[in-house]
Amino acid sequence: MSLTDSLPELRKLVTYDEDTVSDGGRACTPPLRMIAVAAVVTNPWHGRGFVEDLSPEIRRMGPALGQLLTDRLIRLAGSGDAIEAYGKAALCGTACELEHCSALIHTLRFGNFFREAVGAKTYLGFTNSRGPANTQIQIPLMDKHDAGRRSHYLTIQFSVPDAPGHDELVIALGASLGGRPHHRIGDRYQDLKEMGGEVDNPAGV
Repeated sequence: MSLTDSLPELRKLVTYDEDTVSDGGRACTPPLRMIAVAAVVTNPWHGRGFVEDLSPEIRRMGPALGQLLTDRLIRLAGSGDAIEAYGKAALCGTACELEHCSALIHTLRFGNFFREAVGAKTYLGFTNSRGPANTQIQIPLMDKHDAGRRSHYLTIQFSVPDAPGHDELVIALGASLGGRPHHRIGDRYQDLKEMGGEVDNPAGV
């Protein structure tokens, strides 16, 4: 079965891959590699007015996108074990509801493919936004096992010159194969210890 058979809305796939070899005037040993894969799809709800029930398309497209993007990202990384931090993002065109791009990433039918492939315990950080073609996509990352590990707070940034069209959605997954090269700000647990806070209620409210 071809990609267009399982996901007829798909127009293109975009891959982003970067290696940072120096930061702050010091070599990165090893280099920091960050990768992402994005799918540009026609919005299945565009032109239908206000659609109350989004679930049929979520159930059909969420798993197809989750499997497709996860498989491609794992191939880029070499293995799920190689990925240390992960995240997701969605961007909708100017004639689309923000709810439309959110619908396809904020479902376990999409995200669980990625979680299972990398053996993750934390939630997937995310952005969902709207804009014209070439709008920057930002994918916030966090450690796949430890949400308080600040060394892995990273953001992947890229754009697709011709997407999203006014009636399109861009759905993306991102990952890093390490943390910031010269991280030196500690983690949230040390702050909590010093400030007397609790992990589940750091502000004490």
